[in-house]
Amino acid sequence: MITLLIPAAAALAVASLLCVPSAATAQTYSNGIAAVVNGKPIMKSEVRDAVMAQEQMLRIQFREDPEGFAKAAAELKATALDSLVDRELILSEFSKLGGTIKPQYVDDDINSIIRESFKGNRDAFVTELAKTGMGMKKFRELREKMIVVQVMRGRHSTGIPPATPREVEEFYQKNIDKFRDKDSIKISTITIPKFTGDVDASVEKQKKIAQEVRSKVVAGGDFATVAKTYSQDSRAEGGGAWDWMERKAMKKSMADAAFALKNGGISPVLDEESSFVIISCDAKKLGDAVPLDKVRPDIERVIDQQKAKESLERWLDDLRRKAVIKKMDTGIVEQPSAPKAAAKN
Repeated sequence: MITLLIPAAAALAVASLLCVPSAATAQTYSNGIAAVVNGKPIMKSEVRDAVMAQEQMLRIQFREDPEGFAKAAAELKATALDSLVDRELILSEFSKLGGTIKPQYVDDDINSIIRESFKGNRDAFVTELAKTGMGMKKFRELREKMIVVQVMRGRHSTGIPPATPREVEEFYQKNIDKFRDKDSIKISTITIPKFTGDVDASVEKQKKIAQEVRSKVVAGGDFATVAKTYSQDSRAEGGGAWDWMERKAMKKSMADAAFALKNGGISPVLDEESSFVIISCDAKKLGDAVPLDKVRPDIERVIDQQKAKESLERWLDDLRRKAVIKKMDTGIVEQPSAPKAAAKN
């Protein structure tokens, strides 16, 4: 038997291992079997409990950022069951190793949550937990499983060869734009809101309008004239024109789209939180790239993380290939791969 020990801080990082649908979606997982993994059922109630626990963790994490919470929950929603299937495969591997997690480390994990997210107020934590309809016992069981998953994932994402000088150089050259200092750009925008207050104006209809507006510009329409006619942002009256901006002062999604354009280029319709945006690149000034030696440690860290992620995914893929998995929502059964097929990967 092996006993795996894990500090509380590391256990906290496992919050992202399970996916989190919305509370409304969680209610659909009431009874019955959601999936069967190597003959062991994953009940819909398990999906519900995991969803509720992780949704609560997200609510704590994004307490001051409702939009961030909504986005995180939406991104995770589609893979809730897949994450639980992976969790079952990992827990099974842990059991084969004879592994155990000392109760003390589960206590430390929960106490860290209370200390860091509730300023040490245990009563406030219990009250918040009760809002999900989950007791401490069930929450503790889920956290213990999460710790096991984190430990096992850690075992298969460590010991990876470090980034080589050649890999660092290639990464630097491929991503040179990200290492430039004081890149600046002058853009114009057309903004079509997703929500107008009109009951007939659905998000899909607004997106279609944005696409039609873009088509007008691409077909030769004057951007400024089209912006004055259709855009609904603070720059519309001026034809959508903005003053020069440094890249670091811009929202990342907007900056990435804008700087990817050539002068005079028109972006695709960008799907932002509350609107659809079309960008015209009016002019660009690229700053000097930060010398490689100054960013080498950061690049090495990124490459090492990517290698660890790829190693972990290979291990998980191997577990999935060897397992018999039936998901009740799709009826798809995944059978073990033949030895030769597995050897090719």
